[in-house]
Amino acid sequence: MDRWRGLATLVHDLVDATTELIGEGHASIGRNVLRVTDRIPAIAAPVREADEVRGAATDATLGVVRAVNRLVERIAGVAWDRAGGGPAVPDLPLRADAAGSPAWTADALVGALNGFAGDHLHATGNALDLGMRLRIEHAVPLTARIAVLVHGLSATEWSWALEAVGGDPDAHFGTMLARDAGVVPVYARYNTGRPVAVNGRLLAGALEELVRTWPVPVEAIAIIGHSMGGLVGRSACAQGGDSTWLPRVRQVVTLGTPHQGAPLARLAEVVEQALSAVDLPATRIGAKILAGRSAGIRDLERGLPEEAGVPAIEGIRYTFLGGTLTADPDHVAARVLGDGMVSRASAAGPGAGFPREVGRIGGVAHYRIQCDPGVYARLLEAVS
Repeated sequence: MDRWRGLATLVHDLVDATTELIGEGHASIGRNVLRVTDRIPAIAAPVREADEVRGAATDATLGVVRAVNRLVERIAGVAWDRAGGGPAVPDLPLRADAAGSPAWTADALVGALNGFAGDHLHATGNALDLGMRLRIEHAVPLTARIAVLVHGLSATEWSWALEAVGGDPDAHFGTMLARDAGVVPVYARYNTGRPVAVNGRLLAGALEELVRTWPVPVEAIAIIGHSMGGLVGRSACAQGGDSTWLPRVRQVVTLGTPHQGAPLARLAEVVEQALSAVDLPATRIGAKILAGRSAGIRDLERGLPEEAGVPAIEGIRYTFLGGTLTADPDHVAARVLGDGMVSRASAAGPGAGFPREVGRIGGVAHYRIQCDPGVYARLLEAVS
């Protein structure tokens, strides 16, 4: 029920956003007309007066639409309150054969919405905001060694079970590490649309609580992050301060993480600036839509380079693994394309001065790096 209410609220927010886009389009049309008519003295003044009337009428009409939209939202809110919150949505099983099910589809939608508009969801108190929490999925003995798996942008912890490794639907990096390395897999679930630094701070707090309440003294923690998850894991360590959990972190392993930024994220910024420079309805609306991308996506434009103030922590072994689209990770195309989303250099770390071990696995695209057997072999070696 809470998810449905959150979705309904988001629809009302989108109606308001659409009226703003319509207003932007009308204003752009008006400005372009005036650029022409202002050069014709005989009609310049009358046209400007007419445009002022047009602008006032448009603003009034859109204002009515927004007012009615919010009135409907308030009325619907009363109905939602009377219906109650309903039972909590159960966690989606971390099994590859869950893909395509209604629960999987709903989970994927929530993860995507958090990636694209997570900061808005948080700011408006929307029930779709995933927040930050840690989840233990499988009934394994709670030993003194923990592996924290942090997913990437627009995903949830289910992304670790995207494909069955070796054909077993229950085999993914978490369960395999439990079997092969004797660690307890703990999965982060968080709002990827919020700033990386914010999610890093929230993860640090969640790890502090986890260590405090763990039934046995925690001896070792490995943080494993996919894509954005690697940035969040590094940020959490940088904000660990005098916590009880940070001295227990032995390894940080990142998989396809854009430590120096992702080209596609930077492209969005370039396109936004280009569209903003052209005063046409389509370009202004396109620029406004791109400007609404989440803080999390904006953080991927830069990643966490050395100058971002996220240093290596003494005592932690850093391993940065990256895939390449080409089978040969040293092919010239691999240097340019990387894994299709993250360049080879960006996946290798924030800069030459950062102490780490680098691994490159050929023939692995970005979306598959969480479930590739070759990547797992390198991961197991890193955390053992």
